[in-house]
Amino acid sequence: MRLQSLHLASRPDRKMHARADAADTVPNWPDDIFTTLQRFDVRQVPYVPDAGHSRLIRRVLDSSTMRGIALTTEEEGVALLAGAWAGGQRGVLLMQSSGVGNCINMLSLIPILRFPFLTLVTMRGEWGEFNPWQVPMGSTTQGVFELSGVQVLRAPHAAEVPAVLEAAASQAYNALTPTAVLLSQRLIGAKVFTK
Repeated sequence: MRLQSLHLASRPDRKMHARADAADTVPNWPDDIFTTLQRFDVRQVPYVPDAGHSRLIRRVLDSSTMRGIALTTEEEGVALLAGAWAGGQRGVLLMQSSGVGNCINMLSLIPILRFPFLTLVTMRGEWGEFNPWQVPMGSTTQGVFELSGVQVLRAPHAAEVPAVLEAAASQAYNALTPTAVLLSQRLIGAKVFTK
């Protein structure tokens, strides 16, 4: 990131902005997610700060029934969900696709401890990504989860988010099927450089 920042600093003719062709520019889907999480009695929401999840995080932090817990790194969230379950509470981990690689070792806790695991992942490295650093993990996120025994559901458009999250929460909390919901980069809008 620092090299990229230095490169951009040397190019004052370039600036970053949200793509004009982002399909879902009005973020109502975070409210749909929050409502579903309330219905499933989710109490703990560990997260690494992320612009794609910012509206949902604000809703959680303002809630009297959910506890948002800021993490220093994503793998802490896997352990926190195990502890929440041991203490009788449901949780959901919020992260960006670039943080999934940090969780690989901790994902091994899920089949050993058999606790409900649900994570919501805002995707980067797809749909017109401007940052080459985001592409490797973004293109392997689904595979990493699947190889770790986590079922993956995708929500490419805002209209699909409620049904996808409903299915994912039911799988995770009722059938104890570890589940990741990948929220397409189209939902948060891709970034581009322009002159």
